[in-house]
Amino acid sequence: MQSFDRPTIAPREPSPWVLRFAGLIPAGEPVLDVACGTGRHARLLAARGHRVTAVDLDNDALGNLAGVPGIQVLQKDLEIPPWPFGPASFAGIVITNYLHRAHFPALAATLRPGGVLIIETFAAGNERLGRPRNPAFLLAPGELLAALGGALQVVAYEHGTDELPRPAVRQRLVAVRQAEPVALPAPRPQERP
Repeated sequence: MQSFDRPTIAPREPSPWVLRFAGLIPAGEPVLDVACGTGRHARLLAARGHRVTAVDLDNDALGNLAGVPGIQVLQKDLEIPPWPFGPASFAGIVITNYLHRAHFPALAATLRPGGVLIIETFAAGNERLGRPRNPAFLLAPGELLAALGGALQVVAYEHGTDELPRPAVRQRLVAVRQAEPVALPAPRPQERP
């Protein structure tokens, strides 16, 4: 069945948001890809030398990652407690197109000092454009900032409408578990005003 999280043709290219900020994750360190789907971000991060733990409920999706060097797959329903990862387990956490608010406190705790959280998911207003429509799966304006900004240093935040890969309202946040300023990656040429 096709839905917002199981489209007929899964996105093959990494998110431009993830591409832009993946370089902030300390080189060679372990990364968690939450609700990884077919593994577009797990593959990107493994190719950059990270040891990736790719987690998803869908065993068929995880099958695409079996045997890929640098990627450990874990089939798990992360919405059934307890959170399976210990404190300071990962130098990076990537989440796209997935929202389970109960994870917010665990995300900050699971990052190592200097670790990077990259998150991008749907926000209120998306119900007019497509799935998801259920408010339980749509972030309120500023919700990521409010939920994670106190525990982590916010490096970048966006909330708005995208046209690609399909029209959607999205909220994005990159945050680091450290107090010192972070050297930001330069915008890609198409991002400059």
